[in-house]
Amino acid sequence: MDQATPNLPSRDFETTFRFFSSLGFQERWRDAGWMILTRDSIHLEFFLHPDLDPAASWFSCCLRLDDLNDFYAVCLTANIPQATQGAPRVHKPALENSGLRIGALIDPDGTLIRLIQN
Repeated sequence: MDQATPNLPSRDFETTFRFFSSLGFQERWRDAGWMILTRDSIHLEFFLHPDLDPAASWFSCCLRLDDLNDFYAVCLTANIPQATQGAPRVHKPALENSGLRIGALIDPDGTLIRLIQN
């Protein structure tokens, strides 16, 4: 099975781990500069970036999900705010002009994670 794993910044691995573990991710690897989290077939890899300004972050990736509604519900259950500013936050999925249903998750480090229904 071919796959890609996004490499995303983390100002603090413990904060990143707590946030993503509330969404069902488990830690698979961590050392002083790298951390790998997984949730089913999703793999997210994080590098340490302590000087990152979340408000100025331009990092992003896409999660293509078989059940976007379920993942969005998990975000809400984890008390991630539905907001238009700040981090973390979640945006409700909507049908876009492309015909795709897309939502968004902004993690504590300001990374945009697009949530796309397969």
